[in-house]
Amino acid sequence: MRTTSWKKVALAVGTVAILWGASAFAQTGSTDESKRKVKTKTAPIYPDLARRMNVTGKVKIEVVIAPDGHVKTTRVIGGHPLLVQPCQDALKEWKFVPAPEETTQIVEFEFHLTE
Repeated sequence: MRTTSWKKVALAVGTVAILWGASAFAQTGSTDESKRKVKTKTAPIYPDLARRMNVTGKVKIEVVIAPDGHVKTTRVIGGHPLLVQPCQDALKEWKFVPAPEETTQIVEFEFHLTE
């Protein structure tokens, strides 16, 4: 095989790997039907330092919800470090509708500056 043929094979294999990974991610995401409804929630506080630094964006946190509806654990998936802790603190106070078993879902917060 010539070098250009190897490049084509490598490109094809890479494309298949990326598409496979993207489809696997889409399948593991939670759908609206599987989400637990929130009974009570507390909004995160926008930290003064983040506001002064014009830090905006989304924070994604994976939440494990106990059968009785309280938040058991959280795991940060993404977001600016200045914004993550207020979201975790707020989630500790959330209450979900009870369910027969423990569930896991992603909660997303968005911070933007208002004038």
